[in-house]
Order: sequence, then C-alpha cells, then structure tokens
Amino acid sequence: MDIVTKKQLNILIQLAEADKHFAQAERDMILKIARERNFSEESVQHLIRNPEPIDSLGALSNDQKFEYIIACIGLIFVDHKIFESELIFVKSIAIKLGFKKSVVDYLLENYGKKTYEELKSKVLTSYL
Repeated sequence: MDIVTKKQLNILIQLAEADKHFAQAERDMILKIARERNFSEESVQHLIRNPEPIDSLGALSNDQKFEYIIACIGLIFVDHKIFESELIFVKSIAIKLGFKKSVVDYLLENYGKKTYEELKSKVLTSYL
C-alpha cells in the first residue's frame, strides 16, 4: 500500500467532512484520485469510516507537498461551496506541509485561472 497516497486520501477525507457534509462530488473526486493511484475503493471506504490522525508531513518532496495542497484546493471547489471550516483545515494542512498559510489564499484566488505549472512554480518559489 502506497503510504503517500494513503496519507493524501486521509487528508482529503477529513477535509470533505470538515463542513459536516461529505458531498457526493467530494467522494467522487477522492475515489478518482484513488483509482488513478491504484488504491482500492475498499481501502478508501475503510479510511472514510476510520480516518487516521494526520501525522507529520515534512518528509514529503516539494512535488508531493504541492500535490497534497492542490488536491485540497480542488476538493474545496468541487462541490461549489466554500466553508470557513474547510479553509481553516486546509490552512492547518498547509502549515504541516511547510507552506506559509497565505498559500491557501493565493491558490483560492488563482485556481482555475492559471495553469497547473504556473501555480506549482509560484507556490514552490514563494510560499515554502
């Protein structure tokens, strides 16, 4: 089992539940990421029922850190509703990843307006 994917899915599941409503669009996005990484749906369902504590995330590569934070931003937007509880959660994840918490505001403002590579370049040079 890929521990990096498992940690990311665990974070996304907890983010999806941060607003007390696990929307179908959020569930679909999490399952899509799991499928792309060959992570079984059964394992995802287990994580949904039994989320794990979010440990240190400092051992990830910069690319992996960006993947985690951009997936969180994507999940916030997928149900077309942004809740304060989600923003607080993502800012805490950003800090655990080693980013400045202002990275969340930058990504919210520019998500869908700039390319993936433009976002990645700016985030890794200005917010780490």
